[in-house]
Amino acid sequence: MNLGEPLNMKKAKEIAFRVTFVYVLLGILWILLSDYFSVVLAHEKLNLYIYFQRYKGWFFVLVTGIILYLLVFRRTKEIIDSNERLRKKERQLFIQHEHYHSLFKHNPDGVFELDMEGKIMSVNPEAESLLEATQQELEAIELGRFLDEEDVKGVTDHFMQTLSGKGSMFETNIRTRDNKIKILRCSFIPIIVSGEVTGVFVIGRDITQFRKNEEMMIASEKMSVIGQLAAAVAHEIRNPLTSLKGFLQLMKTTGTVNDEHLDIMQSEVDRIDLISGEMLILGKQQDEHYQTEDVDLILQQVIVLMEAQANIDNISIEYTPKAIEPLYVKAEVNQLKQVFINIIKNAVEAIPFDRKGKIAISVDKKDGEALVIVSDNGVGMEPERIETIGEPFYSTKEKGTGLGLAICKKIIEKHKGKIVFQSEKQIGTVVKICLPLWEG
Repeated sequence: MNLGEPLNMKKAKEIAFRVTFVYVLLGILWILLSDYFSVVLAHEKLNLYIYFQRYKGWFFVLVTGIILYLLVFRRTKEIIDSNERLRKKERQLFIQHEHYHSLFKHNPDGVFELDMEGKIMSVNPEAESLLEATQQELEAIELGRFLDEEDVKGVTDHFMQTLSGKGSMFETNIRTRDNKIKILRCSFIPIIVSGEVTGVFVIGRDITQFRKNEEMMIASEKMSVIGQLAAAVAHEIRNPLTSLKGFLQLMKTTGTVNDEHLDIMQSEVDRIDLISGEMLILGKQQDEHYQTEDVDLILQQVIVLMEAQANIDNISIEYTPKAIEPLYVKAEVNQLKQVFINIIKNAVEAIPFDRKGKIAISVDKKDGEALVIVSDNGVGMEPERIETIGEPFYSTKEKGTGLGLAICKKIIEKHKGKIVFQSEKQIGTVVKICLPLWEG
């Protein structure tokens, strides 16, 4: 038998061989048995012998017909049942294909099918809209053409990771042919057939507008924080101004200049300049730009502002940098300041007027991260309220919106860090902020 023959041809030959074999075997057995009985009957009863010889052929046809009918019936029934099962499987495959096609074609996200080399094999209509190009145009170009040079390596790393069988999620910028920049949230999913990766599905969503709305919300909350700090900062600036005014009046009265008084005046002017400078930097509208920042320096600049409000409420702020070396993180400095200001401001507001308030702030290195801890001896919170911290429009304050901590949480997540709250009623609250260190 030729090994190259189709499987169905082999099966057909096998069935034909079985039927022929059964027919020939029955014929041989019938001849042998009928001849034997013919010999016996010829010696005993001649009439019965003649009768047997006349009808033995018909009897053979009847018996072999019944046997062949049963054989063919059984085999045909097996074939029909097999065909029915095959039709059901084909129907199921067709339904699954329609489900997949519907998911692919009508998906609100852009879906790309890539081969092992990263070449585009097919895209859905949303993907065409996302890249502003047709499938025929996309098949002729590389997907990397839509990426800026600094993003190519990161996307390639995710692609190679997915080829190893492990999916990944990330965000990247793409540039369309008319030079329009879009922010994409991407998922890379391996296509696995018979246990082997044969390609990659890319699911992309345009989050450009979402990011713009998010930045507007952050900017709005930042201005709200600045507005709340303004009164305290004005009060803090008023004290050195009063001191400066007194020294100037003294000089005017005496007509002399005292070097010691000049040193004090210079110190007060420097403090006014420092506080007002921090307020101007915090309030300035800036493009989001991540760069290497020293966490210790950021905290010191924030504390300069927050001491103003703390002093009004008779609350002391103790800052302890525990790390020996500088702790650098990749950050947008104004956004981190916004987080620290919000956390410290909440701590100040959580301490009752009749209690000697104390806020302890420390920064240290732990497990490759910068760990900032802000603790207070305020009124604390119930466990069920801690679970809702960070949810927009849920606040423990009478006039709060809950947006402050929700935005803080979002900013820390954008910096690939995490924020944890621990609190005990009438004991106080501890906030831990972890930020990955920059090793570059």
